[in-house]
Amino acid sequence: MAEETTLENLSEAMEGATTEEQALPEPKIDEHGRAYATGKRKNSVARVWIRPGSGRITVNGKPADEYFARATLLMILKQPLQAAQRETQYDVICTVSGGGLSGQAGAVRHGISRALVNYEPALRPVLKKGGFLTRDARVVERKKYGKPKARRSFQFSKR
Repeated sequence: MAEETTLENLSEAMEGATTEEQALPEPKIDEHGRAYATGKRKNSVARVWIRPGSGRITVNGKPADEYFARATLLMILKQPLQAAQRETQYDVICTVSGGGLSGQAGAVRHGISRALVNYEPALRPVLKKGGFLTRDARVVERKKYGKPKARRSFQFSKR
């Protein structure tokens, strides 16, 4: 008679499996020793490469603090590296297009997060918990017909 699979049998089997036995995916590194990822936010798209280095961030050929002049945008950019405690271990090179500076900063942040996971798959739980791997789906609402803007109505006149 075949042994039935019960909840107790499954829990015993799960206790035997440790985290070391659960294989992590292979790092996705190209022949130049870089990991690539694409990040998106609003209408912006960022192509991001990370490689071992001293922590320099280059955006469209300029240093990040020159391209993103506001301190809040630089803070957004560095969040995934700070969460993973890898601020001075990787150089980041990215090209970003479309949208405004805020959307571009969000796209670069998303791209850095995904590239870090491609380079070090063990960082996924940390970045996932911080919400850096989720694409922010908020975009501008479209204009509706019969209205001057997306939701604004024309002034009402009683008489």
